[in-house]
Amino acid sequence: MDLLRHRCEPAHLLAELRLHVSTSRSTYRTDWLGDLAPRAERAAFTAAGWDECAATLDAVEAALGTGAEPGAAVGAAWTADAVLGAALYAFLATETHPRHALRRASHTSGASAATAALAGAFAGAHRGPSGWPPEWVEAVEYGERLQALGSRWDRA
Repeated sequence: MDLLRHRCEPAHLLAELRLHVSTSRSTYRTDWLGDLAPRAERAAFTAAGWDECAATLDAVEAALGTGAEPGAAVGAAWTADAVLGAALYAFLATETHPRHALRRASHTSGASAATAALAGAFAGAHRGPSGWPPEWVEAVEYGERLQALGSRWDRA
């Protein structure tokens, strides 16, 4: 989200994500993963996870311009990489228009609620509150608290 909010246009997002995947492929993040993988298997475990992300980015790129339904475009499995790919596809395929991205992501096979939540997060990070209909912004539960939190995050 930080990429979209601060320094990356959506047209360059896939390339930026690919760069992150390639530079992260050999780094086991103990602060995130703890002792999930035994020490001897950490390199293979890490590489396999990032390879799944790379395959998802390939699927998103291949699907763009096809008009495919997000779940069909990247796989409708109920896995984190499929949800991430479907949300990213919905966001990019709708030219980052928040309403369209949300509609596209929520009308999909697989984990449509999670896919829509992520697509909305991408759109929100890119456009900010002004990218949404005012009545939607006003209806957000705890909206003032979330706005304050977001403002603090942006300053950090």
